[in-house]
Amino acid sequence: MMELLHTAENVSKVSIEHNSSFSYREEYFMLEKILASVWPVIILFGLVSNIINIVVFLNSGNKDNVTTLLLSLAVSDFVFLTLITPSICGYVIRSLLISYSLPFDVSILLYLLYWPAFTAYDLSALISVSLGVMRCACVAMPLKFKFIFTKSRTIKWIMFLAVLAVSLRLPVFTIHRIIWRTDPHTNVSSPYLKTVNYAYMTRINDILNRGIVIYILYITMVTCVAVLTFKLHQASKIRRSCTTGLTRASDQAPDKPFTYGLSSKDIQVVKSVVLVCIIFTLAQLPFLFLSASRLFRPDFGNEQRLAYLYSILSHISKTCAYLNASINIFVYYNYNTRYRSVLCSVLSVKLKK
Repeated sequence: MMELLHTAENVSKVSIEHNSSFSYREEYFMLEKILASVWPVIILFGLVSNIINIVVFLNSGNKDNVTTLLLSLAVSDFVFLTLITPSICGYVIRSLLISYSLPFDVSILLYLLYWPAFTAYDLSALISVSLGVMRCACVAMPLKFKFIFTKSRTIKWIMFLAVLAVSLRLPVFTIHRIIWRTDPHTNVSSPYLKTVNYAYMTRINDILNRGIVIYILYITMVTCVAVLTFKLHQASKIRRSCTTGLTRASDQAPDKPFTYGLSSKDIQVVKSVVLVCIIFTLAQLPFLFLSASRLFRPDFGNEQRLAYLYSILSHISKTCAYLNASINIFVYYNYNTRYRSVLCSVLSVKLKK
């Protein structure tokens, strides 16, 4: 997930809001009011669910590469949701608490931590793709990759991804400045968010993150999901075909173990990884549409006539990002027996206290 908002809402709000000729104006404000009520619920649930995920994975005895990646994914999702919380508060104040007056520019809440937040989300995207690639390689060619993706190498890889995510966002980190502005009517100074070199830096961001990285990640993830789904289907067919001959084979060779291709544990792990990857893939679709629109029409989002449409698509994309960072707990609980058992044991200990 890369850049989602910011451009359209920096387009001269005063001139736009007083001009009814702009398309999608009413739809935009209606959607923002609805989402300003929904987003806090999603964010709160996501924060709690990721704390639970972190506790469970830390208490899990099996520290393999998958567990390490899932733990790092929960941490990056938690950081993302934490950093985006001020922006959510800004939308709530702007849309629902209109009469509430802040002692500073509301844009500070909306945008100051926007880029750091989505840098953490970029890291989540990189970790999700790495999870899919590693599991895909281990399932497709287990003998070749079984001992390559060790825990120590996985930790080093996650550290590299964190540096990469920050490096890709460095240009847009320089956009915002907090300055003091004096109101000529009241002669009172208050903090104000100023943008510097916005067009140039966002253009670099468009080329790097929206034009190259996002499509590489998406194509890689779709490929991994396809391979893992095929392997699951193949393993399921093997297990079904062998079930009818299991008793006869056991009678003929009681001391010889029977092989199914993928063990039940492997199948559960692959299922959970596939579902996490599918959630990521679906969550990226709205942004991919937005990104493709910008590629074919570079002024999309900068042109005032389409500013509200751009913001509508951005809000939809952000909602998908918040959901993506919040709902993995359902996958882990239903398809990861180790996660479920550790969670139950942790809860039982807490209840006894």
